[in-house]
Amino acid sequence: MLTYADGSALGRALAPGPEAASWLRWSSEHEVVTSPLGLTELRRLAQGMDPVAREKARRIADEVTVVRFFDQSLKSAAMASSVLTPFGAIHLGIAVAHPDVGRVATYDPLLAKVAVIYGLEVVSPGWPDRWWES
Repeated sequence: MLTYADGSALGRALAPGPEAASWLRWSSEHEVVTSPLGLTELRRLAQGMDPVAREKARRIADEVTVVRFFDQSLKSAAMASSVLTPFGAIHLGIAVAHPDVGRVATYDPLLAKVAVIYGLEVVSPGWPDRWWES
């Protein structure tokens, strides 16, 4: 099963501390994919950081598998857009429509809540299970 990672998950690797270590360990043990949008969010986050973080973002972008937007993803995104931000809806749409994705890696509470409603497992390495419920 693939895990779709949004920008909030990919960006965890850039911050120092235990969350970065948890994310890097977890993501190295699972098949993680993202979209061009996820990479854009990662790069945007890295812009305001030091050269080491920017280089780390570049390596992540080079190594992660990128899935493209496809027509089926827009249907789910359109339905979720009344609840999620436009980018969150696109992330959800891609994850829901991709036949091999069963999990979403995110640190966005609203995306986590809606992903669960759509039957996706949510993972946020370094954070407690079902953190978005509290």
